[in-house]
Amino acid sequence: MRMIKLMSRNLAAALLASASAASADPVKIRAAWIVPASNIASILFAKKELAPHLGKSYTFEPVRYQGTPAMVTAMAVGEVEVGLLNFTSLGLGVVNADMQDLRIVADEFQDGVPGHLSNEYFVRKDSGIKTVADLKGKVIAVNLKGAAIDLAMRVQLRKSGLEENRDYSIIEAPFPTMKALLLDKKADLVADGAPFSLDKELREKANTLFTEGDALGPNELGFWVMRDDFAKKNKAAVVDMLEDTLRATRWYLDPKNHDEAVKIAADFAKAPPALFQDWLFTNQDYYRDPNLQPDIAGTQRTVDFAKEFGFIKQSFDVKKYVDLSYLEEARARLK
Repeated sequence: MRMIKLMSRNLAAALLASASAASADPVKIRAAWIVPASNIASILFAKKELAPHLGKSYTFEPVRYQGTPAMVTAMAVGEVEVGLLNFTSLGLGVVNADMQDLRIVADEFQDGVPGHLSNEYFVRKDSGIKTVADLKGKVIAVNLKGAAIDLAMRVQLRKSGLEENRDYSIIEAPFPTMKALLLDKKADLVADGAPFSLDKELREKANTLFTEGDALGPNELGFWVMRDDFAKKNKAAVVDMLEDTLRATRWYLDPKNHDEAVKIAADFAKAPPALFQDWLFTNQDYYRDPNLQPDIAGTQRTVDFAKEFGFIKQSFDVKKYVDLSYLEEARARLK
């Protein structure tokens, strides 16, 4: 009997130890991205020493998507924990999918900020297209319908009285294929972003007709969004991840680290360093806030645009879908 009791105690202790070890396992955090290197999640922790909590309280897995609307679906079914959303895809989640638990937790980068890069819309130099009005009857390529770059295009064309289907048609294509679509005359206008928009041949054979900033003014190109229940349940890991993200982002933005940052980007993208050297993580890049502070007021303005153009059924109060408490705690650790 004593032996049975002893075995029972040992088994209970083993089960307790196993449960304790399981509870201490790092929290799995998958983060969405679209464009290599330009979306910082793709290379964020290339220097592991900048992320002391990585592998301890959390793991970090970058996951690639073609556009932000696809990330909403991925978040809805639990395939990704951090969505790189913007004003259109946040609206798709909040309004169209009724995901009331979406929360903006940090910024990644912004488009159209004066003195910084903005997404561009290219036409061939030999196309005869000189003004937006000249796009009547033409074919336009965007990465994904419903994405921010799509909305900006529609806003700019509406200023000249042009509407989809009636005046122009839209096709979808990945960013890396935009140059070929344009130069092979399969599209008359292509929407493109860095690094692909900085391609030397593209810039030699095409003109920028307008930019996203021209259409929308300063706007959120991408902020990090999490589901409220997941963030609350795993608060310690989320704060640790954001602390490491702040540290890594500031390292990338520091001019003294520029050459090494470019090498990391080039190696990941399997592209020549020259593609990134003159702009990435400089004032010629999209605006990246070193404190990861999102532009909430600007997001409200562009959400209203999304409602006007039918991307979402109704507008909403963006502030209700923001929780910067995790970021604020992370910032406090680095002061």
